Amino acid sequence: MTLKIYNTLTRQTQVFEPLEPGHVRLYVCGMTIYDLCHIGHARMMTAFDLVVRWLRARGYRVTYVRNITDIDDKIIKRAVERGISLRQLTDEMIQAMRRDIGAIGVLPPTHEPRATDYVPQMLRMIERLQAKGLAYQAASGDVNFAVRRFEGYGCLSGKSLDDLRAGHRVAVEEGKQDPLDFVLWKASKPSEPADAKYESAYGPGRPGWHIECSAMSCELLGEHFDIHGGGMDLQFPHHENEIAQSVGATGRPFVNVWMHNGFLNVDNEKMSKSLNNFFTIRDVLEQVDGQTLRFLFIRTHYRSPLNFSDAHLDDARAALKRLYTALDSVALEPPGADEILGIDWSDPDAAAFKAAMDEDFNAPAAIAVLFELASEVNRSAQREKARLLRALGGTLGLLQVPPQAFLKAGSGIGEVEIQALIEQRSQAKLARDFALADSIRNELLAQGVLLKDGPHGTSWGRV
Repeated sequence: MTLKIYNTLTRQTQVFEPLEPGHVRLYVCGMTIYDLCHIGHARMMTAFDLVVRWLRARGYRVTYVRNITDIDDKIIKRAVERGISLRQLTDEMIQAMRRDIGAIGVLPPTHEPRATDYVPQMLRMIERLQAKGLAYQAASGDVNFAVRRFEGYGCLSGKSLDDLRAGHRVAVEEGKQDPLDFVLWKASKPSEPADAKYESAYGPGRPGWHIECSAMSCELLGEHFDIHGGGMDLQFPHHENEIAQSVGATGRPFVNVWMHNGFLNVDNEKMSKSLNNFFTIRDVLEQVDGQTLRFLFIRTHYRSPLNFSDAHLDDARAALKRLYTALDSVALEPPGADEILGIDWSDPDAAAFKAAMDEDFNAPAAIAVLFELASEVNRSAQREKARLLRALGGTLGLLQVPPQAFLKAGSGIGEVEIQALIEQRSQAKLARDFALADSIRNELLAQGVLLKDGPHGTSWGRV
């Protein structure tokens, strides 16, 4: 059975074939890292974590790049307010992000580039655009992309240039030739701190947001790669501008498949600090475990809007307990490093699960198969069906901790279970199954246990 993915660019669900057989190259726009990540960020990162897990479960090698924007107006403002350097702020927030998303089972990407480490690549791309007449330096010192000189602008969003221009005024004060033009290189202001300024042929400044992702993705994945993803809010203008920059600079196709996850609302309203319904991941994890939050996210199709509420969290917890209760009814040994890769896809339940996931990562339909399996396990107590339930759940980043550790709601995971998972992780590392090893680390973190690897083995502590 073939894998099909909805492509925002073509607005169709189409059969997916990677450019290089057996190898998928995927880029996802990550965080602008000036504060703690909120649950909207968590929903996005969980959605693409699910994509990566399923691609690997199907046997693909995946090179996954999720960037970090660590130079930006908001970052500069926050660092100045706190009286610390940009690097101090971003290091702190990156560590917090990794802890928070690790607690919901989001695996580390293959590469996590920081924008500030790729400024030379960005400047080279800007120079290529300028040489092709697609970029110009304004009197302000900014370098802008000339949107009207790029044929095909609007292909991703479906917006025409005339529609976009309607109601805009030419930003004379910014030196733009057209209000649609966007900045590639921002000239430094005297008031900005020294660590926000980079030297270039255009004078001291820093990159614009859009050029960062074009440069990093092309550097790490090649100028033409398979999948680019992000939140639906990035479709325009960010991803539209990425296409213009990348195709404009290289003269080649940029990305074959564009994926966008749906919005997250809180109690049916857009999340906003002004509405007092804004929640960081850390806020939520004080009230509910990471597995439940992850389950809440993936039980809704990644392209659909998701409503977040206390009632939905309670329902997610109760539903997940049903799956763990089924596993708890059968005495299973800890999962092996190859349990997921060893799934027999000819099994009718596994085949139904695979058919669902192969249809644009339809996790809700796949989860329905898990509940059917759980019912069968409860009726028959078949160990093979219980193993299959656990293995299929593992492809979604679920059901990998000992059942009692999850079912002891609020009591925390016990020392015996912790040591068992540490041993399982050690075996996974010996088998070079680093995805499983990372998953176990994240599952423990979701239970409030932090692992620390050292020369004499792995130690742990409560967080």
